[in-house]
Amino acid sequence: MYDREEKIMEILKAIMAFIPMIWLLISLGVLKIPTHKACLWAVIITAALALFVFDMKAIFLGEAVIEGAIYALVSICWIIVSALLVYNITLKTGALEIIKTMLTNISNDRRMQALIIGFAFGGFLEAVAGFGTAVAIPAGILIAMGFKPLKAAVVCLVSNTVPVALGVLGVPVFSLAEASGLEIEKLAFYMCIQLLPFAVLLPVLIVYIVTDDVKKLKGAILPALLSGAAFAVGQTVVAMYVAVNLAATVGALCSLLVLVLYCRVSKEKENYRFDFDENVNESIGAISGQEALNAWCPYILILVLIIVVQFLPFLQQSPFLLKKQFYFGEGGKALTFNWLTSGGSLLFIAAIIGGTLQKMKLKEIFVTLKETLVQVKMSILTTVLVVVLAKVMTYSGMIAESAALIASISGVFFPVISPMIGTLGTFITGSDTSSNILFGGLQQQTAANLGMDQYWIVAGNGAGATAGKMISPQSISIAAASTNNAANESEMMKSTIKYCIFYVILMGICVCFGQLFI
Repeated sequence: MYDREEKIMEILKAIMAFIPMIWLLISLGVLKIPTHKACLWAVIITAALALFVFDMKAIFLGEAVIEGAIYALVSICWIIVSALLVYNITLKTGALEIIKTMLTNISNDRRMQALIIGFAFGGFLEAVAGFGTAVAIPAGILIAMGFKPLKAAVVCLVSNTVPVALGVLGVPVFSLAEASGLEIEKLAFYMCIQLLPFAVLLPVLIVYIVTDDVKKLKGAILPALLSGAAFAVGQTVVAMYVAVNLAATVGALCSLLVLVLYCRVSKEKENYRFDFDENVNESIGAISGQEALNAWCPYILILVLIIVVQFLPFLQQSPFLLKKQFYFGEGGKALTFNWLTSGGSLLFIAAIIGGTLQKMKLKEIFVTLKETLVQVKMSILTTVLVVVLAKVMTYSGMIAESAALIASISGVFFPVISPMIGTLGTFITGSDTSSNILFGGLQQQTAANLGMDQYWIVAGNGAGATAGKMISPQSISIAAASTNNAANESEMMKSTIKYCIFYVILMGICVCFGQLFI
Protein backbone atom coordinates (compact mmCIF):
# COMPACT_ATOMS: atom_id res chain seq x y z
CA MET A 1 0.00 0.00 0.00
CA TYR A 2 2.80 2.38 0.91
CA ASP A 3 4.62 1.72 -2.38
CA ARG A 4 1.42 2.31 -4.31
CA GLU A 5 0.76 5.63 -2.60
CA GLU A 6 4.36 6.65 -3.15
CA LYS A 7 4.05 5.81 -6.84
CA ILE A 8 0.86 7.87 -7.13
CA MET A 9 2.59 10.83 -5.47
CA GLU A 10 5.50 10.57 -7.91
CA ILE A 11 3.10 10.61 -10.86
CA LEU A 12 1.22 13.61 -9.46
CA LYS A 13 4.49 15.43 -8.89
CA ALA A 14 5.58 14.71 -12.48
CA ILE A 15 2.22 15.97 -13.78
CA MET A 16 2.61 19.17 -11.74
CA ALA A 17 6.01 19.70 -13.37
CA PHE A 18 4.14 20.16 -16.67
CA ILE A 19 2.02 23.02 -15.33
CA PRO A 20 4.36 25.85 -16.54
CA MET A 21 4.45 24.41 -20.09
CA ILE A 22 0.69 23.82 -20.11
CA TRP A 23 0.20 27.40 -18.95
CA LEU A 24 2.34 28.72 -21.82
CA LEU A 25 0.42 26.62 -24.33
CA ILE A 26 -2.96 27.88 -23.08
CA SER A 27 -1.96 31.50 -22.44
CA LEU A 28 -0.23 31.99 -25.78
CA GLY A 29 -2.18 29.64 -28.02
CA VAL A 30 -5.70 30.05 -26.64
CA LEU A 31 -5.92 33.18 -24.48
CA LYS A 32 -3.60 35.18 -26.78
CA ILE A 33 -1.86 36.82 -23.83
CA PRO A 34 1.23 38.88 -24.84
CA THR A 35 4.31 36.67 -24.76
CA HIS A 36 6.23 38.61 -22.10
CA LYS A 37 3.23 38.62 -19.76
CA ALA A 38 2.59 34.90 -20.27
CA CYS A 39 6.26 34.14 -19.61
CA LEU A 40 6.29 36.32 -16.48
CA TRP A 41 3.35 34.40 -15.03
CA ALA A 42 5.04 31.14 -16.06
CA VAL A 43 8.11 32.13 -14.03
CA ILE A 44 5.95 33.01 -11.02
CA ILE A 45 4.08 29.70 -11.25
CA THR A 46 7.34 27.78 -11.65
CA ALA A 47 8.93 29.53 -8.68
CA ALA A 48 5.95 28.64 -6.49
CA LEU A 49 6.06 25.00 -7.59
CA ALA A 50 9.83 24.86 -7.06
CA LEU A 51 9.49 26.16 -3.49
CA PHE A 52 6.38 24.35 -2.28
CA VAL A 53 6.24 21.15 -4.34
CA PHE A 54 9.83 20.38 -5.32
CA ASP A 55 11.42 21.58 -2.05
CA MET A 56 13.88 24.00 -3.65
CA LYS A 57 15.56 26.32 -1.16
CA ALA A 58 14.76 30.00 -1.57
CA ILE A 59 18.46 30.91 -1.83
CA PHE A 60 18.93 28.45 -4.72
CA LEU A 61 15.80 29.75 -6.41
CA GLY A 62 17.23 33.28 -6.29
CA GLU A 63 20.57 32.08 -7.65
CA ALA A 64 18.85 30.24 -10.51
CA VAL A 65 16.92 33.38 -11.45
CA ILE A 66 20.09 35.50 -11.41
CA GLU A 67 22.04 32.97 -13.47
CA GLY A 68 19.24 32.70 -16.03
CA ALA A 69 18.90 36.48 -16.41
CA ILE A 70 22.64 37.07 -16.78
CA TYR A 71 23.11 34.20 -19.23
CA ALA A 72 20.19 35.44 -21.35
CA LEU A 73 21.54 39.00 -21.49
CA VAL A 74 25.21 38.30 -22.20
CA SER A 75 24.97 35.16 -24.34
CA ILE A 76 21.72 35.58 -26.29
CA CYS A 77 20.34 39.12 -26.17
CA TRP A 78 23.75 40.67 -26.90
CA ILE A 79 23.88 38.73 -30.19
CA ILE A 80 20.28 39.59 -31.10
CA VAL A 81 20.82 43.32 -30.50
CA SER A 82 24.13 43.44 -32.39
CA ALA A 83 22.77 41.43 -35.33
CA LEU A 84 19.77 43.71 -35.68
CA LEU A 85 22.05 46.76 -35.32
CA VAL A 86 24.04 45.61 -38.38
CA TYR A 87 20.80 45.23 -40.31
CA ASN A 88 19.43 48.62 -39.21
CA ILE A 89 22.67 50.33 -40.25
CA THR A 90 22.44 48.84 -43.76
CA LEU A 91 18.83 50.01 -43.83
CA LYS A 92 19.70 53.59 -42.84
CA THR A 93 22.69 53.94 -45.14
CA GLY A 94 20.73 52.70 -48.16
CA ALA A 95 22.97 49.64 -48.50
CA LEU A 96 19.98 47.33 -48.23
CA GLU A 97 18.37 49.00 -51.25
CA ILE A 98 21.50 48.31 -53.27
CA ILE A 99 21.49 44.67 -52.16
CA LYS A 100 17.80 44.38 -53.08
CA THR A 101 18.45 45.87 -56.51
CA MET A 102 21.32 43.46 -57.14
CA LEU A 103 19.14 40.49 -56.27
CA THR A 104 16.17 41.75 -58.30
CA ASN A 105 18.30 42.05 -61.45
CA ILE A 106 19.40 38.40 -61.46
CA SER A 107 16.36 36.75 -63.10
CA ASN A 108 12.85 37.45 -64.40
CA ASP A 109 11.73 33.86 -63.88
CA ARG A 110 9.25 33.93 -60.99
CA ARG A 111 10.45 30.56 -59.69
CA MET A 112 14.06 31.70 -59.60
CA GLN A 113 13.06 34.98 -57.94
CA ALA A 114 11.34 33.07 -55.14
CA LEU A 115 14.43 30.89 -54.63
CA ILE A 116 16.87 33.80 -54.73
CA ILE A 117 14.87 36.22 -52.56
CA GLY A 118 12.79 33.91 -50.37
CA PHE A 119 15.12 30.98 -49.74
CA ALA A 120 18.73 32.13 -50.26
CA PHE A 121 18.54 35.81 -49.27
CA GLY A 122 15.92 35.07 -46.62
CA GLY A 123 18.22 32.38 -45.22
CA PHE A 124 21.09 34.88 -45.16
CA LEU A 125 19.00 37.43 -43.24
CA GLU A 126 17.97 34.74 -40.75
CA ALA A 127 21.63 33.76 -40.31
CA VAL A 128 22.91 37.27 -39.63
CA ALA A 129 19.93 39.19 -38.24
CA GLY A 130 16.86 37.11 -37.40
CA PHE A 131 14.06 38.93 -35.54
CA GLY A 132 11.58 38.54 -38.40
CA THR A 133 13.81 40.14 -41.06
CA ALA A 134 13.94 36.85 -43.02
CA VAL A 135 10.18 37.07 -43.58
CA ALA A 136 9.51 40.81 -43.66
CA ILE A 137 12.24 41.94 -46.08
CA PRO A 138 12.05 39.15 -48.71
CA ALA A 139 8.24 39.30 -48.72
CA GLY A 140 8.34 43.04 -49.33
CA ILE A 141 10.83 42.58 -52.18
CA LEU A 142 8.74 39.86 -53.83
CA ILE A 143 5.62 42.05 -53.71
CA ALA A 144 7.56 44.93 -55.26
CA MET A 145 8.59 42.50 -58.01
CA GLY A 146 4.96 41.63 -58.76
CA PHE A 147 4.10 38.70 -56.47
CA LYS A 148 0.65 38.69 -54.89
CA PRO A 149 0.85 39.41 -51.13
CA LEU A 150 -0.45 36.01 -49.97
CA LYS A 151 1.88 34.14 -52.32
CA ALA A 152 4.89 36.21 -51.22
CA ALA A 153 4.06 35.67 -47.55
CA VAL A 154 3.67 31.89 -47.85
CA VAL A 155 6.91 31.57 -49.87
CA CYS A 156 8.84 33.44 -47.18
CA LEU A 157 7.18 31.68 -44.24
CA VAL A 158 7.95 28.24 -45.66
CA SER A 159 11.48 29.33 -46.63
CA ASN A 160 12.17 30.52 -43.09
CA THR A 161 12.48 27.04 -41.61
CA VAL A 162 15.71 25.14 -42.28
CA PRO A 163 17.97 28.25 -41.96
CA VAL A 164 16.49 28.96 -38.52
CA ALA A 165 18.22 26.04 -36.77
CA LEU A 166 21.66 27.69 -36.79
CA GLY A 167 20.42 31.23 -37.45
CA VAL A 168 21.50 34.51 -35.85
CA LEU A 169 25.10 33.28 -35.69
CA GLY A 170 24.11 29.99 -34.08
CA VAL A 171 22.10 31.36 -31.13
CA PRO A 172 19.45 28.58 -31.26
CA VAL A 173 21.95 25.72 -31.20
CA PHE A 174 24.14 27.42 -28.59
CA SER A 175 21.04 27.82 -26.42
CA LEU A 176 20.14 24.17 -26.99
CA ALA A 177 23.62 23.09 -25.93
CA GLU A 178 23.43 25.19 -22.78
CA ALA A 179 19.97 23.88 -21.87
CA SER A 180 20.93 20.24 -22.40
CA GLY A 181 24.52 20.39 -21.16
CA LEU A 182 25.79 18.79 -24.38
CA GLU A 183 28.79 19.66 -26.57
CA ILE A 184 27.91 22.32 -29.14
CA GLU A 185 29.92 20.98 -32.11
CA LYS A 186 28.50 17.45 -32.07
CA LEU A 187 25.00 18.73 -31.42
CA ALA A 188 25.20 21.15 -34.35
CA PHE A 189 26.56 18.41 -36.63
CA TYR A 190 23.70 16.05 -35.78
CA MET A 191 21.20 18.84 -36.37
CA CYS A 192 22.73 19.56 -39.77
CA ILE A 193 22.48 15.86 -40.69
CA GLN A 194 18.82 15.72 -39.67
CA LEU A 195 18.03 18.86 -41.67
CA LEU A 196 20.07 17.89 -44.74
CA PRO A 197 17.26 16.22 -46.77
CA PHE A 198 14.87 19.03 -45.80
CA ALA A 199 17.34 21.67 -46.97
CA VAL A 200 17.75 19.92 -50.32
CA LEU A 201 14.01 19.47 -50.93
CA LEU A 202 12.70 22.74 -49.46
CA PRO A 203 13.54 24.83 -52.57
CA VAL A 204 11.57 22.33 -54.69
CA LEU A 205 8.56 22.91 -52.43
CA ILE A 206 9.02 26.66 -52.79
CA VAL A 207 8.90 26.35 -56.58
CA TYR A 208 5.70 24.34 -56.27
CA ILE A 209 4.16 27.02 -54.03
CA VAL A 210 4.96 29.65 -56.66
CA THR A 211 3.46 27.69 -59.56
CA ASP A 212 0.73 25.56 -57.91
CA ASP A 213 1.49 23.05 -60.62
CA VAL A 214 3.80 20.02 -60.48
CA LYS A 215 4.34 20.28 -64.24
CA LYS A 216 5.83 23.74 -63.79
CA LEU A 217 8.66 22.25 -61.73
CA LYS A 218 10.26 21.39 -65.05
CA GLY A 219 12.99 23.88 -65.80
CA ALA A 220 13.42 24.85 -62.15
CA ILE A 221 13.88 21.55 -60.32
CA LEU A 222 17.61 21.40 -61.08
CA PRO A 223 18.49 24.86 -59.70
CA ALA A 224 16.14 24.20 -56.78
CA LEU A 225 17.94 20.99 -55.87
CA LEU A 226 21.35 22.56 -56.44
CA SER A 227 20.57 25.57 -54.24
CA GLY A 228 19.25 23.33 -51.46
CA ALA A 229 22.24 21.03 -51.69
CA ALA A 230 24.61 24.01 -51.64
CA PHE A 231 22.97 25.29 -48.46
CA ALA A 232 23.00 21.87 -46.78
CA VAL A 233 26.60 21.02 -47.67
CA GLY A 234 27.91 24.51 -46.92
CA GLN A 235 26.20 24.62 -43.53
CA THR A 236 27.28 21.11 -42.54
CA VAL A 237 30.91 21.45 -43.60
CA VAL A 238 31.35 24.83 -41.89
CA ALA A 239 29.69 23.57 -38.71
CA MET A 240 32.06 20.60 -38.65
CA TYR A 241 35.37 22.19 -39.60
CA VAL A 242 35.20 25.99 -39.20
CA ALA A 243 32.72 27.53 -36.75
CA VAL A 244 29.15 26.70 -35.77
CA ASN A 245 28.17 30.36 -35.66
CA LEU A 246 29.14 30.77 -39.34
CA ALA A 247 27.41 27.66 -40.64
CA ALA A 248 24.00 29.06 -41.66
CA THR A 249 25.54 32.24 -43.08
CA VAL A 250 27.92 30.34 -45.34
CA GLY A 251 25.18 27.88 -46.29
CA ALA A 252 22.88 30.70 -47.39
CA LEU A 253 25.67 32.43 -49.33
CA CYS A 254 26.56 29.15 -51.07
CA SER A 255 22.92 28.75 -52.08
CA LEU A 256 22.77 32.32 -53.35
CA LEU A 257 26.00 31.89 -55.32
CA VAL A 258 24.76 28.69 -56.97
CA LEU A 259 21.52 30.37 -58.03
CA VAL A 260 23.32 33.44 -59.40
CA LEU A 261 25.75 31.28 -61.38
CA TYR A 262 22.93 29.10 -62.69
CA CYS A 263 21.00 32.15 -63.93
CA ARG A 264 24.13 33.47 -65.63
CA VAL A 265 25.11 30.29 -67.48
CA SER A 266 21.79 28.54 -68.12
CA LYS A 267 19.80 28.92 -71.29
CA GLU A 268 16.27 28.16 -70.18
CA LYS A 269 13.68 27.77 -72.94
CA GLU A 270 10.86 28.91 -70.64
CA ASN A 271 10.89 31.99 -68.43
CA TYR A 272 8.03 31.30 -66.04
CA ARG A 273 5.71 34.26 -65.48
CA PHE A 274 2.39 34.74 -63.70
CA ASP A 275 -0.75 34.98 -65.81
CA PHE A 276 -1.31 38.56 -64.69
CA ASP A 277 2.26 39.70 -65.39
CA GLU A 278 2.85 42.54 -67.80
CA ASN A 279 6.11 43.44 -69.51
CA VAL A 280 8.89 43.69 -66.96
CA ASN A 281 12.14 45.58 -67.38
CA GLU A 282 15.18 43.36 -67.62
CA SER A 283 17.03 45.45 -65.08
CA ILE A 284 15.98 47.88 -62.38
CA GLY A 285 19.29 49.68 -62.32
CA ALA A 286 23.01 49.13 -62.76
CA ILE A 287 25.13 48.70 -59.63
CA SER A 288 28.87 49.35 -59.75
CA GLY A 289 31.38 46.99 -58.13
CA GLN A 290 32.31 49.64 -55.57
CA GLU A 291 28.68 50.20 -54.62
CA ALA A 292 28.14 46.46 -54.25
CA LEU A 293 31.24 46.01 -52.10
CA ASN A 294 30.26 48.95 -49.90
CA ALA A 295 26.73 47.62 -49.44
CA TRP A 296 27.88 44.14 -48.43
CA CYS A 297 30.88 45.26 -46.33
CA PRO A 298 29.28 44.82 -42.84
CA TYR A 299 28.39 41.22 -43.67
CA ILE A 300 31.80 40.56 -45.23
CA LEU A 301 33.37 41.90 -42.03
CA ILE A 302 31.28 39.48 -39.95
CA LEU A 303 32.60 36.53 -41.95
CA VAL A 304 36.19 37.74 -41.78
CA LEU A 305 36.13 38.48 -38.05
CA ILE A 306 34.61 35.13 -37.11
CA ILE A 307 37.15 33.23 -39.25
CA VAL A 308 40.13 35.26 -37.98
CA VAL A 309 39.39 34.67 -34.29
CA GLN A 310 39.45 30.90 -34.90
CA PHE A 311 43.18 31.22 -35.59
CA LEU A 312 43.95 33.38 -32.55
CA PRO A 313 43.56 31.00 -29.58
CA PHE A 314 45.00 33.51 -27.08
CA LEU A 315 41.76 35.50 -27.50
CA GLN A 316 39.92 32.59 -25.85
CA GLN A 317 41.90 32.98 -22.64
CA SER A 318 42.11 35.48 -19.78
CA PRO A 319 41.76 38.49 -19.75
CA PHE A 320 39.31 38.11 -22.63
CA LEU A 321 37.52 35.13 -21.08
CA LEU A 322 35.42 35.84 -18.00
CA LYS A 323 34.15 33.10 -15.65
CA LYS A 324 31.68 33.54 -12.82
CA GLN A 325 29.46 31.12 -10.91
CA PHE A 326 26.02 32.28 -9.80
CA TYR A 327 24.23 29.04 -8.86
CA PHE A 328 25.82 27.00 -6.08
CA GLY A 329 23.27 24.23 -5.69
CA GLU A 330 23.52 20.75 -7.18
CA GLY A 331 24.51 20.91 -10.85
CA GLY A 332 25.76 24.50 -10.65
CA LYS A 333 28.79 25.57 -12.66
CA ALA A 334 30.53 28.77 -13.74
CA LEU A 335 29.26 30.71 -16.74
CA THR A 336 31.87 31.75 -19.29
CA PHE A 337 31.73 34.81 -21.52
CA ASN A 338 34.29 36.18 -23.95
CA TRP A 339 33.72 39.91 -24.04
CA LEU A 340 35.81 40.39 -27.20
CA THR A 341 35.18 37.38 -29.45
CA SER A 342 31.60 36.39 -28.60
CA GLY A 343 29.14 36.49 -31.48
CA GLY A 344 27.53 39.66 -30.16
CA SER A 345 30.86 41.46 -29.77
CA LEU A 346 32.03 40.53 -33.28
CA LEU A 347 28.72 41.67 -34.74
CA PHE A 348 28.99 44.95 -32.84
CA ILE A 349 32.52 45.52 -34.13
CA ALA A 350 31.34 44.77 -37.69
CA ALA A 351 28.47 47.23 -37.22
CA ILE A 352 30.80 50.03 -36.09
CA ILE A 353 33.37 49.48 -38.85
CA GLY A 354 30.78 48.73 -41.54
CA GLY A 355 28.68 51.75 -40.67
CA THR A 356 31.78 53.98 -40.74
CA LEU A 357 32.79 52.64 -44.17
CA GLN A 358 29.27 53.41 -45.37
CA LYS A 359 29.80 57.08 -44.36
CA MET A 360 27.75 56.90 -41.18
CA LYS A 361 28.92 59.07 -38.30
CA LEU A 362 29.72 57.40 -34.99
CA LYS A 363 26.99 59.44 -33.29
CA GLU A 364 24.45 58.18 -35.83
CA ILE A 365 25.55 54.59 -35.21
CA PHE A 366 24.92 54.92 -31.48
CA VAL A 367 21.58 56.61 -32.12
CA THR A 368 20.72 53.57 -34.25
CA LEU A 369 21.86 51.32 -31.39
CA LYS A 370 19.47 53.13 -29.04
CA GLU A 371 16.64 52.72 -31.55
CA THR A 372 17.50 49.04 -31.91
CA LEU A 373 17.32 48.52 -28.14
CA VAL A 374 13.88 50.12 -28.09
CA GLN A 375 12.85 47.93 -31.02
CA VAL A 376 13.79 44.68 -29.27
CA LYS A 377 13.12 45.56 -25.63
CA MET A 378 10.11 43.26 -25.33
CA SER A 379 11.97 40.43 -27.06
CA ILE A 380 14.84 40.90 -24.61
CA LEU A 381 12.42 40.72 -21.68
CA THR A 382 10.79 37.59 -23.11
CA THR A 383 14.15 35.91 -23.71
CA VAL A 384 15.29 36.64 -20.15
CA LEU A 385 12.05 35.25 -18.72
CA VAL A 386 12.22 32.09 -20.84
CA VAL A 387 15.82 31.36 -19.80
CA VAL A 388 14.99 32.02 -16.14
CA LEU A 389 12.03 29.66 -16.47
CA ALA A 390 14.21 26.92 -17.95
CA LYS A 391 16.91 27.36 -15.27
CA VAL A 392 14.44 27.12 -12.38
CA MET A 393 12.72 24.09 -13.91
CA THR A 394 16.08 22.37 -14.40
CA TYR A 395 17.64 23.07 -11.01
CA SER A 396 14.44 22.34 -9.08
CA GLY A 397 14.12 18.89 -10.64
CA MET A 398 10.96 19.67 -12.63
CA ILE A 399 12.65 18.79 -15.93
CA ALA A 400 13.79 15.44 -14.53
CA GLU A 401 10.28 14.61 -13.29
CA SER A 402 8.70 15.60 -16.63
CA ALA A 403 11.25 13.55 -18.55
CA ALA A 404 10.61 10.48 -16.41
CA LEU A 405 6.88 10.67 -17.13
CA ILE A 406 7.37 11.19 -20.87
CA ALA A 407 9.83 8.30 -21.00
CA SER A 408 7.40 5.96 -19.28
CA ILE A 409 4.55 6.90 -21.62
CA SER A 410 6.34 7.15 -24.99
CA GLY A 411 8.97 4.43 -24.65
CA VAL A 412 10.66 3.46 -27.90
CA PHE A 413 8.43 5.86 -29.86
CA PHE A 414 9.90 8.96 -28.23
CA PRO A 415 12.18 9.77 -31.23
CA VAL A 416 9.03 10.24 -33.32
CA ILE A 417 7.55 12.85 -30.99
CA SER A 418 10.86 14.55 -30.12
CA PRO A 419 10.75 16.95 -33.13
CA MET A 420 7.06 17.59 -32.48
CA ILE A 421 7.93 18.90 -29.01
CA GLY A 422 10.36 21.34 -30.63
CA THR A 423 7.71 22.41 -33.15
CA LEU A 424 5.21 23.02 -30.36
CA GLY A 425 7.76 25.13 -28.49
CA THR A 426 8.37 27.40 -31.48
CA PHE A 427 4.66 27.65 -32.23
CA ILE A 428 3.74 28.84 -28.74
CA THR A 429 6.76 31.13 -28.16
CA GLY A 430 7.47 32.29 -31.73
CA SER A 431 11.16 31.50 -31.26
CA ASP A 432 13.15 28.33 -31.93
CA THR A 433 15.71 29.64 -29.41
CA SER A 434 13.01 29.76 -26.74
CA SER A 435 11.83 26.29 -27.75
CA ASN A 436 15.36 24.94 -27.38
CA ILE A 437 15.79 26.59 -23.99
CA LEU A 438 12.46 25.28 -22.73
CA PHE A 439 12.75 21.71 -23.96
CA GLY A 440 16.48 21.04 -24.42
CA GLY A 441 16.89 19.73 -20.89
CA LEU A 442 13.68 17.73 -21.12
CA GLN A 443 14.79 16.03 -24.33
CA GLN A 444 18.24 15.22 -22.92
CA GLN A 445 16.88 13.77 -19.69
CA THR A 446 14.22 11.72 -21.49
CA ALA A 447 16.80 10.31 -23.91
CA ALA A 448 19.03 9.41 -20.96
CA ASN A 449 16.14 7.68 -19.16
CA LEU A 450 15.36 5.64 -22.28
CA GLY A 451 19.01 4.79 -23.01
CA MET A 452 18.92 6.59 -26.36
CA ASP A 453 21.61 8.77 -27.93
CA GLN A 454 21.18 12.10 -26.15
CA TYR A 455 22.82 14.17 -28.92
CA TRP A 456 20.57 12.74 -31.63
CA ILE A 457 17.36 13.22 -29.65
CA VAL A 458 18.23 16.74 -28.46
CA ALA A 459 19.19 17.67 -32.03
CA GLY A 460 15.71 16.47 -33.00
CA ASN A 461 14.25 19.21 -30.82
CA GLY A 462 16.29 21.86 -32.64
CA ALA A 463 15.46 20.43 -36.06
CA GLY A 464 11.78 20.10 -35.24
CA ALA A 465 11.67 23.63 -33.84
CA THR A 466 12.28 24.97 -37.35
CA ALA A 467 8.91 23.61 -38.51
CA GLY A 468 7.01 25.64 -35.94
CA LYS A 469 8.49 28.85 -37.30
CA MET A 470 6.27 28.86 -40.39
CA ILE A 471 3.03 28.69 -38.39
CA SER A 472 3.89 30.62 -35.24
CA PRO A 473 1.50 33.56 -34.70
CA GLN A 474 4.52 35.87 -34.41
CA SER A 475 5.82 34.90 -37.87
CA ILE A 476 2.33 35.11 -39.38
CA SER A 477 1.87 38.60 -37.93
CA ILE A 478 5.22 39.77 -39.32
CA ALA A 479 4.33 38.37 -42.74
CA ALA A 480 0.93 40.05 -42.67
CA ALA A 481 2.38 43.40 -41.62
CA SER A 482 5.17 43.32 -44.21
CA THR A 483 2.73 42.52 -47.03
CA ASN A 484 -0.02 44.92 -45.87
CA ASN A 485 -2.24 41.88 -45.76
CA ALA A 486 -3.33 41.68 -42.12
CA ALA A 487 -6.84 40.59 -43.06
CA ASN A 488 -5.46 37.36 -44.50
CA GLU A 489 -3.58 36.05 -41.46
CA SER A 490 -5.99 33.11 -41.30
CA GLU A 491 -5.33 32.35 -44.97
CA MET A 492 -1.59 32.40 -44.33
CA MET A 493 -2.03 29.95 -41.46
CA LYS A 494 -4.27 27.73 -43.58
CA SER A 495 -1.76 27.77 -46.44
CA THR A 496 1.29 26.95 -44.31
CA ILE A 497 -0.04 24.54 -41.71
CA LYS A 498 -0.33 21.66 -44.18
CA TYR A 499 3.36 22.02 -45.04
CA CYS A 500 4.24 22.25 -41.34
CA ILE A 501 2.37 19.03 -40.51
CA PHE A 502 4.04 17.14 -43.35
CA TYR A 503 7.43 18.60 -42.38
CA VAL A 504 7.29 17.61 -38.72
CA ILE A 505 5.87 14.12 -39.36
CA LEU A 506 8.65 13.44 -41.84
CA MET A 507 11.17 14.85 -39.37
CA GLY A 508 9.87 12.50 -36.67
CA ILE A 509 10.28 9.52 -38.99
CA CYS A 510 13.81 10.60 -39.90
CA VAL A 511 14.84 11.06 -36.25
CA CYS A 512 13.32 7.69 -35.33
CA PHE A 513 15.00 5.93 -38.25
CA GLY A 514 18.34 7.62 -37.56
CA GLN A 515 18.22 6.59 -33.90
CA LEU A 516 18.51 2.96 -35.02
CA PHE A 517 21.96 3.63 -36.50
CA ILE A 518 23.43 6.03 -33.92
